Amino acid sequence: MNVELKSISFDKSCQRKCDALIILLPKGTSVASSSSALTQWVAAAQKQGALGPNGAGSVSAYADPRFTPKQVQVVLVDPSDPDGLRAALRGAAKSLSATAQAITVSLQLLMNAADESAVDWMHLIVAALGEATYNFTTSKAKTAKKSWTGQFTLAVDAAPRLKREFDRAVAVMAGMNLAKEWANRPANLATPSLLADEAKRLAKFKNMRVEVLGPKEVAKLKMGAFMAVAQGSAQPLRFIVVRYQGTDAAKAPVVLVGKGITFDTGGISLKPSAEMDEMKFDMCGAASVMGAMHAIGQMQPKQNVVALIPSCENMPDAAAVKPGDVVTSMSGQTIEILNTDAEGRLILCDALTYAKRFKPAHVIDVATLTGACVIALGHVRSGMFTADDALAAALHEAGEQTRDLCWRMPLDEAYGKSLKSNFADIPNIGGGRAGGSITAAKFLEKFTDAFKWAHLDIAGSAWDGGAAKGATGRPVPLLVHHVLSAGSSVSKRA
Repeated sequence: MNVELKSISFDKSCQRKCDALIILLPKGTSVASSSSALTQWVAAAQKQGALGPNGAGSVSAYADPRFTPKQVQVVLVDPSDPDGLRAALRGAAKSLSATAQAITVSLQLLMNAADESAVDWMHLIVAALGEATYNFTTSKAKTAKKSWTGQFTLAVDAAPRLKREFDRAVAVMAGMNLAKEWANRPANLATPSLLADEAKRLAKFKNMRVEVLGPKEVAKLKMGAFMAVAQGSAQPLRFIVVRYQGTDAAKAPVVLVGKGITFDTGGISLKPSAEMDEMKFDMCGAASVMGAMHAIGQMQPKQNVVALIPSCENMPDAAAVKPGDVVTSMSGQTIEILNTDAEGRLILCDALTYAKRFKPAHVIDVATLTGACVIALGHVRSGMFTADDALAAALHEAGEQTRDLCWRMPLDEAYGKSLKSNFADIPNIGGGRAGGSITAAKFLEKFTDAFKWAHLDIAGSAWDGGAAKGATGRPVPLLVHHVLSAGSSVSKRA
């Protein structure tokens, strides 16, 4: 998607030659009538009650000879409801992009009325436009509808003041699109090897290095938990390491760890067949971490960031790990695998142990880890687990600013008491379904003694099901915002 930012007054936006014009009109804002026929039309609609509290939420015009834009849509928005505003803009942009190539979005009235400290408005606007025009085509026939090739122009009063936020929003959108692309791909087109090949392309960015480890290298590292999950698949595992050095090498990096199960059958503990196709989304953690690194590479911030992605399939082959098997993790702790469908924590625990070598400022792992988190929080907020109050506050703030929401969940020691085994140091599941997302986090916590750590369970937020089935690109915005603004301050406060 092509998008640009320009300094244009509201009156001039209304007289701009383009295929379509979207005007975001904040509730309670009166448009002053001017010599422009379009502003007179909008002012009249407000005065007559056709657009306002008791009238329509939008008015539109097509091929009106009085107006320079070929199509016009005025959308009434509420700056105190950023999610509603995003949805309204997404709907208008999706509708108009079906026939228009050059679309101007008038933001002057919104930016004058909005509280810029409450939310990252530029991110919301660019994300809405990206969502409106995103179209997955990788595995579709050549005759399928292709992605939109037009251009959006964001019209504001003072573009230079918003240039930094705009550039960041565009980079985040690109990262979200990358995350969506790889999460949406069918598993046969998103194997661990193909995911690693895509990660290697991140090396095109300045200050970015990529290393991919295969089965032999992982075996030398003694990542027994990771290897156990991979052993039932014909697809070889890959351990992806992406390093971005934007400042002095002595500065401790933020480490992002993404779960990369490219397809999850459940292994021997086989999942039900209904909706199993959605288990291609079990690598959304990996996809979002790659998307975040893409955005970081595009922005080149003065921060050091490392991404670790353990990637494999979880399959029920004759060689697959069995319930009751005991494996030794990279940390040396032995794990009794009571349920092979609790595999994400097995590959993550070895990646968390590997993270110690970077002496991180803190580590954030991202995973579609538990259905229990979906039951707890639905599809609105990601589950956030950490014992560090400063890190929790920073992640919560990043989520609120970008509307990529998360919610802090408990990590009380009592939740970990069920993680006991007669045959190993720790089992991979607790006793029963109760508090499943928390006991999963407590399992991971046992591998994080060396650093500050947070876990994001994105099982409910990473993709949508039903008719709207597809990846959301979350939590790329949260991760990037955190790295840019909160990451360094967490280290200082701790």
